[in-house]
Amino acid sequence: MGRIFIAAGGSEAQSGGAIANIAATRQIILLCDLITQILRSRSYDTLSVPEDLNIHQAIDWINRRSQQGDVAIELQPAASDTVKSRAAAFYIAQNEQRRVQAEQLLQAYLRRVPQIASQGTKPDTQTDFGSLAFCRKVAIPSLTLGIGRLTDLEDQWVIPAQPQDVALGIAEGLASWSRALSEQKPEAHQPISILLNGGLYNDEGILASGNAYVPTDLVDQLGIDLAHESAMQPSAQRLGYRNLVYIRAIDLRESNIAVHWEQETYTIKLRSALMIPVSQLDRIMGRGYASEVQMMMFLKAHNSESLTQFADLPKLYREEAQIEWVNPDIAFAQMCVETQFLQFGGLTKPEQYNFAGLGGVGTGATGQSFLDPRIGVRAHIQRLKAYASTEPLIQASVDPRFHLVRRGACPTIAQLAPRWSAMPGYATKIGAIVRQLYESMGLL
Repeated sequence: MGRIFIAAGGSEAQSGGAIANIAATRQIILLCDLITQILRSRSYDTLSVPEDLNIHQAIDWINRRSQQGDVAIELQPAASDTVKSRAAAFYIAQNEQRRVQAEQLLQAYLRRVPQIASQGTKPDTQTDFGSLAFCRKVAIPSLTLGIGRLTDLEDQWVIPAQPQDVALGIAEGLASWSRALSEQKPEAHQPISILLNGGLYNDEGILASGNAYVPTDLVDQLGIDLAHESAMQPSAQRLGYRNLVYIRAIDLRESNIAVHWEQETYTIKLRSALMIPVSQLDRIMGRGYASEVQMMMFLKAHNSESLTQFADLPKLYREEAQIEWVNPDIAFAQMCVETQFLQFGGLTKPEQYNFAGLGGVGTGATGQSFLDPRIGVRAHIQRLKAYASTEPLIQASVDPRFHLVRRGACPTIAQLAPRWSAMPGYATKIGAIVRQLYESMGLL
């Protein structure tokens, strides 16, 4: 039977790797130790990743020691600024095998602590950064389990007070996963079909560990320079098979290739002729592509109660942005990042109608307040236009800092991010939301 690797993580899945707080970190480490003890008492060979390693060092530590048949899990608390604390299991996107394993692990965990609400299983593309290093770069099958926010009033009494039940549930899920993997016959790389821009590619890919791989010759045809590791972030995993080199298909997503796996026909669908120009994905000025209804559906998918108080918000973003020729999709995505999909939970309160964390002259730590949702959205749009364009405003200014901004200095989100927020990876988070929105619409 293979070994089980256990790593204590921060909150990468929800907030870009920032550790929620010292108490939560300590609790995760203690939980990892308890799970390790339980598994070892049941004769499972379990390795605990040293707690002083960062995420990249932890992955390297696992990869240098792992072998076929092993599995790995990273435990994380929920983000400190997430209002609703729910357990969730994250897996590498487009991997049906890993999705099933994530579901079984989460069910085993929650069977022991049914008090904790569940977000279910999620592909790592539905996280703040659009991918998780632990799910992508660990060489053996790996999952990230968000156990719930340890400082939440609803969950606080469960995890610190019932660590045995929490640890037992996770340990039982890991044991079941490890057993199932050891009982499988050695996997032969199954051939799969490749559809490129709607047409059948004249060579086959392979399926390995639930991941679709495509020949490097195809990647060359897509114009991706494999000689430079920076061409794909994270760098694509390669696999040698029958004297050919293959690239993991999901990694092509980082080079703006749309990737979709069709389980029923064992076909990987790639699209390089995107319906949206790549150069427009992060430009603040310009047209948007999402309709009001599509924005509403997207919000509800991430927060079922998001439209209870702000039912007209997607409409307001489209209307106000179009007046000033600001891209409503980017403004909407920034709102999702700033408010945690209208869950708020930070210093800014819903009644302030401040959807972008706008500060104003003399407003203090909580930021600016606005008369109503439309004025709050208008101020957000005007601030974006101030940074991204030198054109005058169409409507009267309601942004208290509009006149203080260096006009036109930041035409893209990447340029704007360090001026707008000190949040790590702020631009990447907004970009990930834009991609999720467009993928939900079938544009990417």
